[in-house]
This record gives sequence, C-alpha cells and structure tokens, in this order.
Amino acid sequence: MNDTNRKVEALLSQPQWHDERKRLRAIALPCQLSESVKWGKLCYSAQSGNVAIIFSMKDYCALGFFKGSLLKDPERILVAPGEHSQAMRQARFTQLSEIESQAAVLEAYLLEAIALEKAGAKVDFSEKHELAYPAELQTALDGNTALKTAFEALTPGRQRGYILHFSGAKQSSTRASRIEKCMPDILAGKGLNGR
Repeated sequence: MNDTNRKVEALLSQPQWHDERKRLRAIALPCQLSESVKWGKLCYSAQSGNVAIIFSMKDYCALGFFKGSLLKDPERILVAPGEHSQAMRQARFTQLSEIESQAAVLEAYLLEAIALEKAGAKVDFSEKHELAYPAELQTALDGNTALKTAFEALTPGRQRGYILHFSGAKQSSTRASRIEKCMPDILAGKGLNGR
C-alpha cells in the first residue's frame, strides 16, 4: 500500500462522519478524478487542478468545489464557506440520507466542475484587489519601513487575510491593537495566526 492510500484509509477510518465521507468518495471516484490527501482532507483533481474536496466539520460533512462559484447550481445546494469566499462553494450534509438523495446531483456537479477545469475556467478574484487598507494599517505601514516591506512581500492571500482581520474590528483602538499583535508574524513572513 503506497503512502497516498495509507493517508486515504486513515481519513476514511475516522469515526466522525465515517459513512458520509465514504459515500461522497464513492460518488467522486467514478468521475475519473485523481485522489490525494491535501490539507488533511480527501482532495480530487483533474489535469493537475483541484476540483473538489471532502471534509468534515463538527456539525456537517461537505463536498467542496474549488471553483464552485462558477457552477450553475440549479438545485441551490451550494453555499459559500465564509463571508469573503469568492471561489469555494460547499454542499453540506448532516446525515447519510441527504447524500444518498443528492447523489445524482453531486455527480452532475462534479462532471461540470471537471469540464470547467479542463476548459481552463478561472474565478474572477477582482474583489480581493479592491480591499481598502484600514487607516490604522496604512499608518503603521507608513511609519515602519520594515513592516511595509514585509507586508508587501506576503502572498496576496495572506495580505487579504490580515486586511479582513484588521477591518473586522469596529473600533479604531481594536484595529490598532490587532495590527500591533500581528506585527511579529508579518515581519516573519507568516499569515494570520502564524500560518
């Protein structure tokens, strides 16, 4: 058994959402997707591009589509995982019977997602480039050349994470406190929460 198979089997043997994960996998595999384990989750790709991912949270198990915002979703089963999610969409389930009743729909969605990947479809991430720096961050960057250089060297996703975190505070003092607390990680080239 190779390393990928061991990782897949380890994920499938976890007790939480065990049957649901196995059923979602059984729907994905016949779609001619490559299976791997990424980010500690079952991941499915086509032409080296990530198409779908199976994962579980405390209250649900989900089949996520990396370019889900491009899917037609006629059944209206897809949800964005977060307020600022631009690409990922998830079909969430709380019991095996829900997956069983949506099996044909999920297969159709997977086939559409594969077709999008093969066609080279891209998600428009223009919204992430339109983020405004909170005044407190701009002040901190203007007053600290090392911080500004480090922040500009971060990946766009890490910059976005920080900007959303800082902007999420209602009070200026809280935004300034968050910036101060995150400075060591920014200077170290890390994303939010030291990742």
